[in-house]
Amino acid sequence: MIWGIFAVMAIELADAYFVGQLGTLELAAMSFTFPVTMVLSNLAIGLGVGASSVIARAIGEGNPQRVQRLTTNSLFLSLLIVVVCVLFGFLTLDPLFTALGAEPDILPLIREYMHIWYLGMVFLVVPMVGNTAIRAAGNSEIPSLIMTLAAITNIGLNPLLIFGLGGFPRLELQGAALATVAARALSLVLALLFLHFRQHMLSLFLPTWEDVRGCWSRILHVGLPAAGTNMVIPISAGIITSLMAGFGPEAVAGFGVASRLELLSLSALAALSTSVAPFIGQNWGAKRYQRVQESLRLSFFFCLGWGILMTVLLGLGSTTIAAQFDSNPEVIEVTASYLRIVPLSYAGTGLLLTVSAAFNALGKPLAAVILSLTRMFLVYIPLAYVGSQWIGVNGVFLAACIANWGVGLGAVWWSRRSEQFRPPILVEQPLSG
Repeated sequence: MIWGIFAVMAIELADAYFVGQLGTLELAAMSFTFPVTMVLSNLAIGLGVGASSVIARAIGEGNPQRVQRLTTNSLFLSLLIVVVCVLFGFLTLDPLFTALGAEPDILPLIREYMHIWYLGMVFLVVPMVGNTAIRAAGNSEIPSLIMTLAAITNIGLNPLLIFGLGGFPRLELQGAALATVAARALSLVLALLFLHFRQHMLSLFLPTWEDVRGCWSRILHVGLPAAGTNMVIPISAGIITSLMAGFGPEAVAGFGVASRLELLSLSALAALSTSVAPFIGQNWGAKRYQRVQESLRLSFFFCLGWGILMTVLLGLGSTTIAAQFDSNPEVIEVTASYLRIVPLSYAGTGLLLTVSAAFNALGKPLAAVILSLTRMFLVYIPLAYVGSQWIGVNGVFLAACIANWGVGLGAVWWSRRSEQFRPPILVEQPLSG
């Protein structure tokens, strides 16, 4: 799972690298699109979390027919939501990015990228939900392989379509978007083929409206709060991007590069939280409660170890890494500062991700929503605003550290005292006669 998520994050990083060769303005334009694309990506992840929660528990209960219905209906639900999002995206494109702080000279570049990205959104959302369903059955190898093949496809197409190599037309930002859409289309085909022919998790029978409504209700009960929780992060990233825009396009470009590097650095922690969810869901459904507690304890130790490792590696290589994406000294300085400061709190981020995934797996998404909203809107954004006024760019990065550690430790405390993590009390019935 670590490798699979690493591959997905590599797509974002490869896009930033190749677009950075076009110039700082193009890199800034892509950085402005990052919060929006991540909002929609996290919507897909949230739907997948909802599907995984109900599918994993159905598997643990030994109900294959229900598993098929839930999997098939979750894919149809994701397709419907894509249509709504694409229409809304086209209608709000210019006002949205203007509100994020994009200047008139950057807006045409943003349009080039987002027109193609929106049209290919179905290839992003549906396979994400499909891969989550595969993982809910306990198979993390195939989703990882699918994501790896998609990453290889994207990275291979990027130089061809962006720079016009090998006889391809030079499309620049449009080429980056087309490469991403093509890679995601491949992942859609592979996920559907595996779900149907290997896992036998798709139903070819036309369901009744009552059946569809019941499945969608169970999925959305967890999926909507989970999507909301996941979207809080990129929404807040959009707010932070608007703060960074006040320091110039170089600051936005540097923040965009650092954000993509952060996704890659957190791939192990994202993989952990993704794996913990079906593990907890299946064991809870099978009434093996001790394994749930043990998985959380071991996960917390892993978060601490990974956070220390990333702090050392990124801190020591911050300037060298930043220089690979843009030669502009201001962009390099912003990126390097981020890599020296924010990774100090990655362990806290991992604790928060793990506890949130555990709450979602148990069908208790409200707790995860509260944790995410607290981190972003009660701690991070207010502190980032104050820090940007008093200290500058580094004040924003220090605010992220405080928010990650404060809410991450609070999440662990909550999980240890929450009734939701304690097994239900079984009351013995008196013998009759």
